[in-house]
Amino acid sequence: MSDIATKGTMRSDTRSILRVAGMIEAVGLLCAVAVWATGGMTTHGPHGNLGWFALVVALGCIPTGSFFLLLGFAKWIGDRGRTD
Repeated sequence: MSDIATKGTMRSDTRSILRVAGMIEAVGLLCAVAVWATGGMTTHGPHGNLGWFALVVALGCIPTGSFFLLLGFAKWIGDRGRTD
């Protein structure tokens, strides 16, 4: 049996991609806020170890989460036209 019962229904794999991508993006944004909360950035980087850790995590999560959100939205748009 197909994952799509009617035209326009989101498939479960698309929902999973969007859920995970949203979580990755949220972690990245929270880490970006943590960089700001620990004293922000100077010309030499964040002020402390926690700021540096948050910056590294944010720089990994924000681009990855954005890419997978774009992938998930494109897949969701494709799912809207599928009937199988």
